[in-house]
Amino acid sequence: MFISFFPQPKLFFSSAALWSLALVLFWFFGGAQLGALVGLPPAAPGTPPIIGITVFLSAPFMWFYIYYVVGVLLFYAFWRWYSPHPWQRWSILVTSVILFLIYFNVQVSVAVNNWYGPFFDYVQGLMGGTAESTNAEFYAGAASFAWLALIGMNVSVVNAYVVQHWIFRWRTAMNDYFMENWSKLRHIEGASQRIQEDTMRFAQIMEDLGSSFVASIMTLIAFLPVLIELQKHITELPIIGVVPQPLILAAIGWCLLGTLSVMLAGVKLPGLQFRNQRVEAAYRKELVYGEDHADRAQPATTTELFTNVRKNYFRLYAHYIYFNVVRYTYLQADNIFSFIILGPSIVAHKITLGPMNQISNAFGRVTGSLQFLLNSWSTIVELQSVHKRLRAFEATLSGEPLPDIDQRYLEREKGGLKPEDQPVT
Repeated sequence: MFISFFPQPKLFFSSAALWSLALVLFWFFGGAQLGALVGLPPAAPGTPPIIGITVFLSAPFMWFYIYYVVGVLLFYAFWRWYSPHPWQRWSILVTSVILFLIYFNVQVSVAVNNWYGPFFDYVQGLMGGTAESTNAEFYAGAASFAWLALIGMNVSVVNAYVVQHWIFRWRTAMNDYFMENWSKLRHIEGASQRIQEDTMRFAQIMEDLGSSFVASIMTLIAFLPVLIELQKHITELPIIGVVPQPLILAAIGWCLLGTLSVMLAGVKLPGLQFRNQRVEAAYRKELVYGEDHADRAQPATTTELFTNVRKNYFRLYAHYIYFNVVRYTYLQADNIFSFIILGPSIVAHKITLGPMNQISNAFGRVTGSLQFLLNSWSTIVELQSVHKRLRAFEATLSGEPLPDIDQRYLEREKGGLKPEDQPVT
């Protein structure tokens, strides 16, 4: 699944994580200041943030673009020398483009959050009659947001297009790799479906989870300093009272509660999803046999196989009831949690409209990044199911024993028994 697209996957992913960590630490502990050597210095301490789209053409951002490109090219050059791989341009260079576009959209969100403060304080002044303005000034402020939204939307569209091609390239790599070994794999139950369908699903889910995880980490890195800076407007939490780092404490506690609740509620779903694919595959295969052989796909056999399908779906539906109750109850409460946290400060007139919107947005971004497992649990369940099916290929090619459920199927086939002679397990 990985060796077909990435060079020496275990070492590759370890080195990618360590290199990324090294680049991030170097940036925060001196790398950002190196831009001054080429005329692109960082913003001076205490400088107000640039409001609007021009922030992406500022000297600190231009230096970061150069820094990122150099870091990627050094990593690519090392792997091109150390372990050449036919898919390196896609697995390294195009992946780095996707990561950069994710980062860029996170920075668009930060720029929008910076716009919230002065604009909504300006709106509050107009509505309260304490400030004077013109229509042109008002629409200029709104246009600043419109430009940010427009560039963010277009970057998302470009990223989606690149991702679609990236996913299909990974599927192509897996397809070619497995088809080269088809003679060793063809005996595995549902081998054709696993290659035709599961490879695409695996690549798609891995990209989805990987992008979501990276976006969560980047959002956390980008918005934690913003949230810490905005804490000066908050003096206490409801019920708890005055505590150090109130917004950070509230975000971590709230996310832990939601994540643990959803994980406990969905603990049985991966096994049921895997079994669901098995009973569906058994039913589909018998129907395919029935197309060519009159003695196959008889009513008694298909009824039994479809009964297995029905029973498993009904069990899934039953378990998803309480899983969805827990998940959606938490997500609905999440929509108003930041306002509950801000309640004492709003009532005490300690916060204005601009900072309130900034805090609410930044708090939502931080909690959203910490809720990666919660938001992705259903996708993780599906990935586990697909991985189990493709894992049989990996086991066969590496000489390992097949998973128990695949071994039972193989023994049944070697014994010359039809599916109706033994129940699907």
